[in-house]
Amino acid sequence: VQLVESGGGLVQPGGSLRLSCAASGFTFSSYTMSWVRQAPGKGLEWVSTIYSDGSNTYYVDSVKGRFTISRDNAKNTLYLQMNSLKSEDTAMYSCRRCGYWGQGTQVTVSS
Repeated sequence: VQLVESGGGLVQPGGSLRLSCAASGFTFSSYTMSWVRQAPGKGLEWVSTIYSDGSNTYYVDSVKGRFTISRDNAKNTLYLQMNSLKSEDTAMYSCRRCGYWGQGTQVTVSS
């Protein structure tokens, strides 16, 4: 199983980023996938989950209405569209499958 995130970077408050997670080594379309994040000096926080077929999505309250999780099962890729970013969104973002997660991509929101 390999999960490789990309798309992070430095963005101003109010800006947008789209994170990607390229999955390999398993049947991506069979698994529920999630995004988690860890801010400096804080614990791991669940951000969002999407069912294997994309039929259901869930979000932590702090990102509802701003973030959108999606997936392309034909491309074995998970996405997280992040809009209206805030300084408190600064964290290392990782995609997660039950028992596995990637090394993450850093998102820094700062003016």
